[in-house]
Amino acid sequence: MKTRQLSIWSAIAVALLSLSGAAQAGGDDGDRGRGGGGGLCSNATLKGPFGFIGHGVILGLLDSSNVLHPFATQSILDDVALVTFDGNGKFTRTDFGSINGVPKGGQITFNPAQKGTYSVKSDCTGTMSIVYTAGGPVPAGVVTDLNIVVTSDGTQVESVVYRASIPSAASAPDGYSCPMDCVQGVQEAFEGKKVLVYGFR
Repeated sequence: MKTRQLSIWSAIAVALLSLSGAAQAGGDDGDRGRGGGGGLCSNATLKGPFGFIGHGVILGLLDSSNVLHPFATQSILDDVALVTFDGNGKFTRTDFGSINGVPKGGQITFNPAQKGTYSVKSDCTGTMSIVYTAGGPVPAGVVTDLNIVVTSDGTQVESVVYRASIPSAASAPDGYSCPMDCVQGVQEAFEGKKVLVYGFR
């Protein structure tokens, strides 16, 4: 009798575990900001302010075949930023950065003249596009595009720049030049963490 009861309880436990796994894999996450229908993430996963820190190197110019034409001297970039996501694919951004130890554009305060768009897929990968607007120390039209991964239950963003363009002419020592909207070759990564206030998101 006891053996039969144990078998029944074991079968119930296995069934419950299976249902739990199915719910995690394909269920709706309700109001956890992750989107339903089996996906883990969506644009709604990113909402509110995130503090970002970035570090990298500006190496040169990229031509249309993605061949790097190095600058004579590489430029080291460090950056901190506050990015506020709206949960619907757009964000605002303010940052302070330095290039080779000199504040970007000569401005020693934060630059709020930025906006952008983002997209998060159900597998928690996605993209961000930062656009500098008029009124800041960085020329309007500078665009930085990143591939991102959302981690830590939607509270952290890992990213690497895949394209950085400037709305002006530029040239490299090897003779390569571009007349407008030049693409820079960069090696930059940014990490963002959700700003928590007294433990609440």
